[in-house]
Amino acid sequence: MSTPLRRKRANSVIWGILALMMVGLGGYGVTNFSQSVTDIGTVGDRAISTNEYGRALKSELNAISAQMQKPISFQQAQEQGIDRAVLSQLVNAASLEDEANKLGVSVGDAQIRDRIMSAQALQGVDGKFNRDNYALYLKQQGLTEAEFEGQMRAEASRTILQGAVLGGIAAPASVADRFAAWVTETRSFTFAELIPSDLAAPVAAPTDADIKAWYDAHNDAYMRPETRKLTYVWLSPDDLVDQVPVDEAALKAAYDQRKSEFIIPEKRLVARLVYPTAADADAAKKRFDAGQASFEDLVKERGLTTADVDLGEVSRDELGKNADAVFALKEPGVVGPLQTDLGPALFAMNAVLAAQETTFEEAKPDLQSEVALDRARRMVSDKSSSIEDLLAGGATLEDVAKEAGMKIGQLDFNSESEGGLVGYEAFRKAASEVTADSYPSLVGLDDGGVFALRLDGIDPAALRPLDEVKDKVIADWTADATHKALVDLAAEKMAELDNGVSLEGMGLVTTSYDDFARNGFVADAPPELGKSVFEMTAGTHKVVDAGGKVYLLSETAITPADPASDDYKAQRARIENQLSQSVGRDVFDAYTRALQTTVGINLNTAAINAVNAQMQ
Repeated sequence: MSTPLRRKRANSVIWGILALMMVGLGGYGVTNFSQSVTDIGTVGDRAISTNEYGRALKSELNAISAQMQKPISFQQAQEQGIDRAVLSQLVNAASLEDEANKLGVSVGDAQIRDRIMSAQALQGVDGKFNRDNYALYLKQQGLTEAEFEGQMRAEASRTILQGAVLGGIAAPASVADRFAAWVTETRSFTFAELIPSDLAAPVAAPTDADIKAWYDAHNDAYMRPETRKLTYVWLSPDDLVDQVPVDEAALKAAYDQRKSEFIIPEKRLVARLVYPTAADADAAKKRFDAGQASFEDLVKERGLTTADVDLGEVSRDELGKNADAVFALKEPGVVGPLQTDLGPALFAMNAVLAAQETTFEEAKPDLQSEVALDRARRMVSDKSSSIEDLLAGGATLEDVAKEAGMKIGQLDFNSESEGGLVGYEAFRKAASEVTADSYPSLVGLDDGGVFALRLDGIDPAALRPLDEVKDKVIADWTADATHKALVDLAAEKMAELDNGVSLEGMGLVTTSYDDFARNGFVADAPPELGKSVFEMTAGTHKVVDAGGKVYLLSETAITPADPASDDYKAQRARIENQLSQSVGRDVFDAYTRALQTTVGINLNTAAINAVNAQMQ
């Protein structure tokens, strides 16, 4: 009698668990929720479905993963606030769609059809709408045709409303004018760099007390970096080159394989300018022949640059059917119109490059070295397996060096090390990462060599003794003292400038710039010098201490912007466009927020969490 009772209780427990799972998960599968939980909330009369939220999350995760070139987990996305950003975007879109619906903004069936027919994701290999692709897309998205077309209609309505809000928004003309005037205003100035030879006398040598004080105050500049004591074994192709026999047949085979490098046909430096019609090309050629336009003029008239039309060094084969006409020119000139695959064109021949031939005997020494080195690389590769076996068997580096004929050495490695093995990035990486517990392993180098290493110890970073760095301390102290003396000299010179003496009158080496733009730069000077020019007024002077150098700067003139100039007009158009876009975004954001404060937003936290749980 007890068995049926236990079975009935067990069945009740199982059904209870299933019921809880259905309620907690809402029936959410790969793309769909069950009817028990269909929405994560509403914005006005517009509902946001669980499927819509789930698809938006997946789409954003896929986009970010593609951008980062590695998968991103949902937990990582949550840490970055991506789920909240997606929800915010859906709420914004829903508020606009709700408002568009209330205003009666919509599009007709014909427009929806046109959008579907032209959607690239729904097209076949022929570039036309494909019903099978459409069905597959709907299945992947978990949508019916009616739902998909409804989404497209809502998106179109939202776009129309957005366009209406943004339409006509423009930046204030006065603001664009002021920005454009500020950007295109130019300055004229003269400057002189003060150098040690401008001082009345060099700074005195530092005393022992000066040296000790500087050393004590700047310990960080005289630290010895952490040093790793390494033992290494190394086998390079260069070590085996002398052991490699190379016969005449191998050298001739190498020569034949690379004959195009040794036998170079006659070539021409050529530019090609294509025209829409033969008549256009013929008219251009007549103007060139009459001396009315240079080839560069013709290029500019086509809206191109010389780089756009340059074909570089070309041979007869590369020019094909146009080769005879171009190669007939023995001096720079222009021929054409000639027909090309792109249309009628003029060809400018700019230089004749004579044929070059390197005979086998001439190339033989280089081929000997290259073939031998290539075979030496193969020998290193062949030895690598046995070396790896020795290391795997627990052999010491000393034993490996004897068995495999490798070089062995010790090295104190730190950030200042250079030359030899340290010159290879693979070695530097391995040397920086090896630990006392690491087993030596064979590592390949870019040149075909191999090495293995062992960490024998680490000397921590430490302050170098004063005696070891005394020369550098003296040099640093002297440079600082000289700089301070130049700053003091600049102050004296400033007084002279204020009293009417010019920079040129001081006997200094000066440089002048006229019509210097805000985005300009001063050659061999820190950017602070150019920036300082726009902080001054005409007729004033300034000391610029930047980049370890000292300058005297005199502003000679300020040239206001010219509203009639092409530069001003282009800058103003760019600024006006950027400002209009910025203002438009602000207005649209304000409009969207205003809608959300009046329309009523209700979000189902449990439903949102259920979708998020399925994304884990």
